[in-house]
Amino acid sequence: MLKLNTIKAQKGATHKRKRLGRGSGSGHGPTAGKGDKGQLARSGGRVRAGFEGGQMPLYRRLPKRGFKNIARRTNAVMNVADLERLPVEVKEVSLETLVGMNAIKGRFDRLTILGTGELTKAFNIKAHKVSASAAEKITKAGGKFEIIPIPGKQQSAKKAPTA
Repeated sequence: MLKLNTIKAQKGATHKRKRLGRGSGSGHGPTAGKGDKGQLARSGGRVRAGFEGGQMPLYRRLPKRGFKNIARRTNAVMNVADLERLPVEVKEVSLETLVGMNAIKGRFDRLTILGTGELTKAFNIKAHKVSASAAEKITKAGGKFEIIPIPGKQQSAKKAPTA
């Protein structure tokens, strides 16, 4: 009868630990399988990742390309079909409420509503951008939308050309 105290591993399922540097009779004696001398025989004897023995490494031979914009802004894009899938009790749709209900995942700065799909529920939407087709479908379904000004973006007044 099988009992917890009689359970054993299958034959060959476990291996004895390799005991290095425990005498020549062990088969892994004085040099512990590291060979004689050299960098790899020393403790800590490894080179860092990307090191090519003093040759100019690949990551320094290749030219740098492009740049990373640290001031970039990311848009969360939702279609009206995505809004249709939201629960019935949701009436207010904004970037904060969508993040709070895990409808959008990630870190976004702005919300954009696009018009793909159909909409039957009425929502009060606060977004930074709303496409024309999305605006039409939102108002047709009985909802309202408000365009939030994009933070930090000032509209520059066009100067008249001077003669």
